Amino acid sequence: MAGKVALLLWAQTLGFAGTQTTWIIVEPPWMPAVLWDRVTLTCQGSGTSSATTWYKDGQRWGQQGHDRLTVTENGTYECNRTGTGLSLPVRVSDDWLVLQVPARPLLEGDTVTLRCRARRNNLGTWVSFYHEEKLLVELRNGTELTLFPLQLHHSGRYRCRGWLKDREWVVSAPVTVTVHGENPTASTPTPPQPFPKDLGSLSPLPPISCPELLPVQVLEGPPEPSFTSP
Repeated sequence: MAGKVALLLWAQTLGFAGTQTTWIIVEPPWMPAVLWDRVTLTCQGSGTSSATTWYKDGQRWGQQGHDRLTVTENGTYECNRTGTGLSLPVRVSDDWLVLQVPARPLLEGDTVTLRCRARRNNLGTWVSFYHEEKLLVELRNGTELTLFPLQLHHSGRYRCRGWLKDREWVVSAPVTVTVHGENPTASTPTPPQPFPKDLGSLSPLPPISCPELLPVQVLEGPPEPSFTSP
């Protein structure tokens, strides 16, 4: 219920900003959603539920007139309400490795946790997080990264890289994080302070500027292959 409330407030914020009058509530409230969760999409707006039309990858999907949809295939979903227009798209991924962010507004001064997840919980012990292709940190026995306090410069593209038990190293698709300067209690800007959540041991590394994701040098663990980001 809390997730639904947060998403509803987010949708109302978008509506007040004049950007959208039809929106999709995602459960569980993470973006992108992943197919291996039991994902449900609910179309909201000022139109009636009987006038709801769903689209997947640009094509009509499912029966018309149902405002709630249980996702069975990966893809990009939208809904339309007669008189209020088309919603923003929601992506449901079936990738081997996915970086997820909370599906809520991210405000300056808040705390946000990013999580790296693998299909079938197949993630090994090594996970790295990147911001704009710069390494933030490498974790051992940890899959979540918390940023606090959020600042405008935390906005940008994030991705994670992990060692899968049967597929070796895999890199997630990038996810865009947008921090809004709407929190009146935000503190004076400070340097980014990422910290891992629920870790075993940690090997912190300084940011490294690079056009592509680079292998991370570690003292132990699986061998590092050469790769380029997708």
